Amino acid sequence: MNAFSRLRAFERADHRYVYLGTSAIAAVGLLVSQQNPTQLSVLARTGLFQDVLWAVLWAWIALSAAALVTKLMHWRDYTTASPFAATPGTPAAAWLRRGSLAVSCIALVFILDRVVLGTIALAQVSIASDANPTDFLSSLIYMTSRSGDLFLHGIGITIALATFGTIIAFFLALAMVFLRIQQFDLIDNDAVRFLKSIGRGFSKVYSTVVRGTPMMVQGALIFYAGFGVLRAFGLDITQANQIWSAFTAGLVTISLNSTAYMMEVLRGGIESIDPGQAEAARSLGLSQWQAMRKVVFPQGVKNAIPALTNELIINIKDSSVLSIIGVFDLMYATTTVSGMYYRQMEVYCVAMVVYLVLTLVAGRLLEAFGRKLGAEPAGELPSSN
Repeated sequence: MNAFSRLRAFERADHRYVYLGTSAIAAVGLLVSQQNPTQLSVLARTGLFQDVLWAVLWAWIALSAAALVTKLMHWRDYTTASPFAATPGTPAAAWLRRGSLAVSCIALVFILDRVVLGTIALAQVSIASDANPTDFLSSLIYMTSRSGDLFLHGIGITIALATFGTIIAFFLALAMVFLRIQQFDLIDNDAVRFLKSIGRGFSKVYSTVVRGTPMMVQGALIFYAGFGVLRAFGLDITQANQIWSAFTAGLVTISLNSTAYMMEVLRGGIESIDPGQAEAARSLGLSQWQAMRKVVFPQGVKNAIPALTNELIINIKDSSVLSIIGVFDLMYATTTVSGMYYRQMEVYCVAMVVYLVLTLVAGRLLEAFGRKLGAEPAGELPSSN
């Protein structure tokens, strides 16, 4: 069912609190109509047409108040004793729905005229201003328009870090979880057993250390350690910066950090598979690696897809900590703009809205991706940091 069909179904349905809900909408319309019109406004502050619209809104509020009084007077037999009660499916209920729709449309007209067109007019004035305005909204629009290139560059870096970091982490997590779930076979010699023990121990230690420390600290250690190694090979600062940039260090940090969390998610998905399937595969002559690759891994990855894709949303938010090493992401751009204009609240509100939009869009795309693969939707996951 598309959005228009849902809207039609909602309009045709009988609602229990139609008086109360529409009265609230009418009150919002009256409140918004008191704002001064701008040069883009269609409705004047006074006039016959606007007076008629006000009268309709006030009439509905008065009607709702009368219905409330009769409700209190006939609490137990309201539906039969009150003239305002409308039985679902009757003409009275249909007219009540139409009146509610008319009042909602009038309120929407006032909102469009005063709020939407008013905001557009304010944006035009703010963008054309020669200096940073003093009020909050005008200053927000002014700084965003003047610093749009910085914000766009920061948004692009944030998306690149989160996307490529998540993809790289997925393949690293596959390798790490394979080490983590290794079991000894009867045919394994001492060397193979030793290597399996080393692999399992390394994966456990890696997961414990990475998940037990903040990504901000990890980013600083990775950046300065990589820089120090390059300097130890005789490279000067300029050459080292060309090879080991802040973006490269940030991408490595996100990839290694997400690997630990994805590894545990994949391990949980794989361990949810019935062990009998692996045993059946082994009984058919498959090795442990073949049984895992052809039978267990595909099912385990499918079970873990919702949690894995949520890691992208987490990385979009957590990439903000990488500004500590100079990664020019959205957070770094926000800090730069706030330092340029000595205004903090406005630019941080812009950053909050952008992060929210990015996570919402990523969530919708990931839900569609999960449905394509037949995975069950997952709930919201907290930040990994």
